Amino acid sequence: MTDALKRLSQEGVAIWLDDLSRTLITSGDLGELLDQQHVVGVTTNPSIFQKAISAGEGYQEQLADLAARRVTVEEAVRMITTADVRDAADVLRPVYEATGGLDGRVSIEVDPRLAHDTRATVAEAKQLAWLVDRPNTFIKIPATRAGLPAITETIARGISVNVTLIFSLQRYREVMDAYQTGLEKARARGLDLAGIYSVASFFVSRVDTETDKRLAALGTPEATALRGRAALANARLAYQAYQEVTAADRWQALSRAGANPQRPLWASTGVKDPAYPDTLYVTELVAPGTVNTMPGATLTATQDHGRITGDTITGTYEQARADLDALEKAGVSYDDIVQLLEDEGVDKFETAWNGLLQSTKTELERLAGGED
Repeated sequence: MTDALKRLSQEGVAIWLDDLSRTLITSGDLGELLDQQHVVGVTTNPSIFQKAISAGEGYQEQLADLAARRVTVEEAVRMITTADVRDAADVLRPVYEATGGLDGRVSIEVDPRLAHDTRATVAEAKQLAWLVDRPNTFIKIPATRAGLPAITETIARGISVNVTLIFSLQRYREVMDAYQTGLEKARARGLDLAGIYSVASFFVSRVDTETDKRLAALGTPEATALRGRAALANARLAYQAYQEVTAADRWQALSRAGANPQRPLWASTGVKDPAYPDTLYVTELVAPGTVNTMPGATLTATQDHGRITGDTITGTYEQARADLDALEKAGVSYDDIVQLLEDEGVDKFETAWNGLLQSTKTELERLAGGED
């Protein structure tokens, strides 16, 4: 076993876990990940909660109490998920304190059914921040067209945000603009910018999955040679965009006012094609000032056999651009892929949320019947 996770952390990559369940908290396993595997943050999404709550372990007592109170299924799901996030935030609070608020954070997502409603998203973000009531919480807002002004308004209110479901370079630049606009509004309101944080979750593996499918359909040797190159190229160019934005006068003025940079976060880092190394989206996306949120299997694989060789992003931009250009020349549309992935991402989270509501409703009805 290597000490790859320690080396990754030393290279300036914050290691977060992309998973959460009540048993992970109560068993002490989450605490062990912090102590032994250099984990300094946690991300959640509707799919993660659906899996955790549907498994049932650790939730029966709370579900029984909620059933006895005859709460709505919507309220039940929010009470359960915010309880998990609150408890996880308490476990990570020492990391939050030790890093001055940079890490030690737990993310919780707004209802995905609100992804195309700006006003409702802002209202939900405010409600979630109030419900969890922990300073080391990120409210996740999707980078949809309606999500952009919601990001600005939420940041302007001093609520820290994890922007999720970013696939395109253009949308990423719009996210960085939305963050800066929010900070400027917060400053105008007299808020302390030093207490506002954000990360921008740039999705990785799904880009290769969709691109490779289209390359396989082409079936040419040239297309085959491009497999597995789109996701890394896209993410590396996103880091270049981040460097450009943070070097500009606008950001420098905010930085002097105490603002914290919106760190790029590599999401969807579990490798879906077994032909690729299972640590591909970790070892090839190393750069200072980034976050990598990993599912448990990817975290374990990186700890076991990941090879961290230093910064693998800086200096790759010319090749990354050439790779994306080659895809276009081969007839694979970048714009079409990233828009499809954004649409599918919202749909998948909404489907998971609806599934969670349905399974919770079934359990509440069963328990309420038992009480009678």
